Amino acid sequence: MPAFTLYGARGSTNTDRVRLTLAEGGFTDYELVLINLSKGEQKSQENMQRHPWGKVPSVSFPNGFALYESRAICNYLAKKYSFPLLPSSSDIEAIALFDQALSEEMNYFAEPAGRIAFEKFAKKFIGIPPNEAVVTDALKSVEAFFDVAERLLQQKDYMARDSFTLADIYYIPLIQRLFVCGYGDIITSRKAVSAWWDRIINRPAIQKMLAADKEDAGR
Repeated sequence: MPAFTLYGARGSTNTDRVRLTLAEGGFTDYELVLINLSKGEQKSQENMQRHPWGKVPSVSFPNGFALYESRAICNYLAKKYSFPLLPSSSDIEAIALFDQALSEEMNYFAEPAGRIAFEKFAKKFIGIPPNEAVVTDALKSVEAFFDVAERLLQQKDYMARDSFTLADIYYIPLIQRLFVCGYGDIITSRKAVSAWWDRIINRPAIQKMLAADKEDAGR
């Protein structure tokens, strides 16, 4: 029996956030159960019992413990299985900087980047034209975020200072989506941001997972 079950979806940035965390932790003892978003399976009674908002991902353990929301799941798994993706529990300053970095990602990046992904990527698959006014507004926020990040990353290698952590992993799925939507220049045009992106996206475990996903998509 696997250690737990991850309920997620192909193409879900939130699911990929958890999968990237597991990949970096070198953890494979879990079952991935795919929820078909195009068929509305996320709103099924069964999935609503796992995730009351009718979304993915969620996890369930044999002992009955269950959890939803990707960042909460990532943090829990990293602690439970001692993934080297968290600051030392004895270093309160490192913990504070880590928490600060998590807040920056969620409040200043994920919201506008998520709007772009929805308008330019998700709507394409359901045959709805994007709202370009929404995209334009969100792009301004994302550009402004990376202007600040450019200055910060000139003084540090990673979002929470000197070590690769969950604070970096959390960016990967939505930045990938920005590239797919044609906005990769937001990253590549900023020297320090581009160098940071190269450092995190080219990590062996991440590259291995992305290559496997690409192979699966081609089947």
